[in-house]
Amino acid sequence: MVSDPTTAFAAAWHLVATGDRELYAVVALSLRVSLTALLIATVIGLPLGGALAVYRFPGRGAMIALFDTLMGLPPVVAGLAVYLLLSRAGPLGDYGLLFTPAAMIIAQTILITPIIAALTRQFVEDDWHAYREQLTSLGSGRGRAVPTLLWNCRYSLMTAVLAGLGRAMAEVGAILIVGGNIAGVTRTMTTAIALETSKGDLPFALGLGLVLMVLILTVNGIARLGGLMIQRAGAGYA
Repeated sequence: MVSDPTTAFAAAWHLVATGDRELYAVVALSLRVSLTALLIATVIGLPLGGALAVYRFPGRGAMIALFDTLMGLPPVVAGLAVYLLLSRAGPLGDYGLLFTPAAMIIAQTILITPIIAALTRQFVEDDWHAYREQLTSLGSGRGRAVPTLLWNCRYSLMTAVLAGLGRAMAEVGAILIVGGNIAGVTRTMTTAIALETSKGDLPFALGLGLVLMVLILTVNGIARLGGLMIQRAGAGYA
């Protein structure tokens, strides 16, 4: 057990630099769960947010308010809902998904989708107000306008997707409830950090924390670089 911060940081860096198998197994599972949940939430959230921005129908205001509210959904509440859904007495209990990575993906998807959908609705609605007359004059109906506006807002929507990824990778409560923090099966970076810190294993917890920060910084850097490259390519065709 290491209590001195300097020694703990040195030991943590050693674990990261030497490719500690246990540490990187936790990292790999975290990435698999979070990126899968992000992909599902993006496929659902982007077109849903775009449709809410463009279409007008009874109950639209209530749906917008619901998604805005769900952006702040407490993770433990989402975890409890998924737990009840997947428990043996629940409607999906026969599938045996509780305390598996699949359950964690479901919980994270529930948390991420409202964020992506709500932010997408805001970005697309602003563009819809700005370009509605132009799109209408070109014969583009609402159905065709949604993908056009989504593409036009792609740089802003990258922010929405990254916000969802940040929420997923930082999540503890929901995945702890539905995953159980089982070593080698459902232990992620955040749950492992909480557990190892409580056990006093600061080097392992700090090592995971360092990897988590590097991953977040890398994702944001790649997104920025990709956006700049696309902008330059577009300028080259203009």
